[in-house]
Amino acid sequence: MGRWEPNARGRLERAAIELFEERGFDQTTAAEIAARAGLTERTFFRHFADKREVLFGGVLQLQERFVAAVAGAPAARGPIEAVADGLREIAAMLGDNREFATVRQSIIAANPELQERELIKLATLAGAVGEALRGRGVPDPAASLSAEAGIAAFKVGFARWVEPANSRGLGELIAESLDQLRLVTAGGS
Repeated sequence: MGRWEPNARGRLERAAIELFEERGFDQTTAAEIAARAGLTERTFFRHFADKREVLFGGVLQLQERFVAAVAGAPAARGPIEAVADGLREIAAMLGDNREFATVRQSIIAANPELQERELIKLATLAGAVGEALRGRGVPDPAASLSAEAGIAAFKVGFARWVEPANSRGLGELIAESLDQLRLVTAGGS
């Protein structure tokens, strides 16, 4: 039996990303990921329900932080500003992981099943943010519209952040997307 080494989850994530890049998502098995990480397939399944979870494992933490920031925004802040607080929290959470985010996004873009999972993740996130806004007393449809608009601003900012030529931070790009959203809804362009 081999000597125990720390950070099995991180090693599995790195191995999976490498293999997904090299072979493609569909051509990579959990057993191959575990072997690349120097671990057993059983260890893989202790950390991840399936290989998709390598790419989507942080979704609940992201949602919790986003919702907490929206719910905890000062009472005087309007719905879009509360959503902006949540988006700043997400940007801070993801900001140091641009390389991983870029590779992750290219893997998702190459696989329709993963694209569908990403859309479900974003819809679930919008629903949770809408619920947080309703908890702040924002009525519908304003709560749902604000949540969906925030997710749209996130998607646009994130897409720009992972572009190869980009050198700007995620928070800056999301803020810029929100500014453009405000301009467009005010009748500008």
